[in-house]
Amino acid sequence: MPTRWRDDVRPSLIAGSWYPGSPEALRRTVDDYLARAEFFPTNDELIALISPHAGYPYSGSTAAYAYRQLQGRTYDTVVLLGPTHRDDFGALAISTQKYYWTPLGQVELDTEFIDALTGRVAARRVTQDHEHSLEIQLPFLQRTLGAFKLVPLMLGLPFYIVGESARPVCEQLAAALAELARTRRVLFVASSDLSHLDDYAAVKKFDARTEELIAAFDVEGLARYFWQDGECRACGDAPILTALLAARALGADRVRVLHRTNSGDVTGEGAHANYVVGYMAVGVYKSKQ
Repeated sequence: MPTRWRDDVRPSLIAGSWYPGSPEALRRTVDDYLARAEFFPTNDELIALISPHAGYPYSGSTAAYAYRQLQGRTYDTVVLLGPTHRDDFGALAISTQKYYWTPLGQVELDTEFIDALTGRVAARRVTQDHEHSLEIQLPFLQRTLGAFKLVPLMLGLPFYIVGESARPVCEQLAAALAELARTRRVLFVASSDLSHLDDYAAVKKFDARTEELIAAFDVEGLARYFWQDGECRACGDAPILTALLAARALGADRVRVLHRTNSGDVTGEGAHANYVVGYMAVGVYKSKQ
């Protein structure tokens, strides 16, 4: 188990805390979540997912609804988009490591895809980061897909802070991602929780509107909603919008909200919870005519 940074491997910073630290316990935990999540059969092409990124006891059961839909599907590359919670890397950052590590093994980065992407958009290459929103998705991907290469993207311009100025960055990135994805089997995964508030009722209200806009595939309305009133409607708002735009450019035409809940419901505290975070799992599809 890597306990420190090496030149080519990014270690897990959350194994043993946000999710189990041993391979056996992590495998059992993920498989149990997946077994309990509902599968929605379809012949439509699954282009993108939205999945939450809290610790597994809180959001693992919701994340499983997203990854359960990967049953029977294969992809060459997973483009994982998440926000930066602690590091300030600017608009877009990508690890320089060759592998991400979890207790389930190493995941190789798609250096060819990354090189092509950085030739189209400005991105900062970083040797270290503290971002949990990307790595927490990996055990689910490892258990559902097995073999795949990874493109880990950290976006640092949240709508709830910078407002509508985040949109051109998302649009440029989405266009580049869609262009590169046309010749590969690519899955986009946007890592995001929803509202973060000390008011259970407000979280349910705001998250219901987010669900409504995403279910309608209303990208323009969603972008406006993300920066209204300066409130955090989704900490990964830019990753969500980028994934939706890229999927739409590739022909995606329908969205299915697979599951939505919040930490108050998960813990059973409900309206008595001191702090509540919303979670949602979403699939974005291209209908087969």
